[in-house]
Amino acid sequence: MNTAYIALGANLGDPVATVLAAFGALANLNESRVIHTSSLYRTAPVGNTAQPEFINAVAALETTLAPEALLDALLEVEQRFGRIRAEKNGPRTLDLDLLLYNDLELDLPRLTLPHPRLHLRAFVLLPLAEISPSLPLPKRGTVAAWLPAVANQGISRL
Repeated sequence: MNTAYIALGANLGDPVATVLAAFGALANLNESRVIHTSSLYRTAPVGNTAQPEFINAVAALETTLAPEALLDALLEVEQRFGRIRAEKNGPRTLDLDLLLYNDLELDLPRLTLPHPRLHLRAFVLLPLAEISPSLPLPKRGTVAAWLPAVANQGISRL
């Protein structure tokens, strides 16, 4: 079994309901089971700030899917929730990012692990720290060690 961490985010429609429903969709992925989910967090958009606030969370999965197969499954879930990739950092019905897969380091055209910006974003680190504060980030220390670096980013737990 492998452990993967997935970031969830939404800011269109009813984002709270979407993220909660997405937890259910993750629980139904083949060869996978959800082992932890974080609380929901309200966060300001990054990059394009002329859009609604986001609802974010993190889920931990145990899976036998290979990293790219898991990525494909996540993209299929996004599509079922109406995700359209119209603009970078734009509004979205659902965003699922594969953050970590065991301690694997990958740099492929479609997938970089660990996620290259996970240690810089409160909307990822706080939910991740809630479910696994001592989780090591390859070559970066623990999740908890990076929390001070994002302390000035606007985020609130629902």
